[in-house]
Amino acid sequence: MYLSVGEKAPDFNLPDENGDIHNLKDYFGQHILLYFYPKDDTPGCTTEACNFRDDYSSYQNANVVILGVSPDTPASHKKFQEKYQLPFTLLADENHQVCESYQVWGLKKSFGKEYDGVHRTTYLIDPEGTIQEVFQKVSPAKHSAQVLELLE
Repeated sequence: MYLSVGEKAPDFNLPDENGDIHNLKDYFGQHILLYFYPKDDTPGCTTEACNFRDDYSSYQNANVVILGVSPDTPASHKKFQEKYQLPFTLLADENHQVCESYQVWGLKKSFGKEYDGVHRTTYLIDPEGTIQEVFQKVSPAKHSAQVLELLE
């Protein structure tokens, strides 16, 4: 279901919380932690984002750029970023086209209801744009530590 290690990461063209457009190729030469999450300012997504925030200096020291992606609007991302003082970029994939190209959009079940949404997934992309690691079914509270352990 997910993209595999060794595959080229699909390019994207998404606005950030300020409306500035970002592409994958903008980050070539650096490792990219591209994390997909369901919704701004929800409990799990906030926990995950705040852990990345708290560990941000470790990512900088490892030369890793963090990019969060969800179907929320740039305005929603801006509020989320400001509320929790997130030091990294959040990308708005409102039509979930990039979520689909990274194979993280699909059927979910919650409280007996089925709906389409983002499966919490993270891709570590190497400086040449190749997927180096895939983290599926991420635990928001433990995910940043899991990634940092791999980077050591």
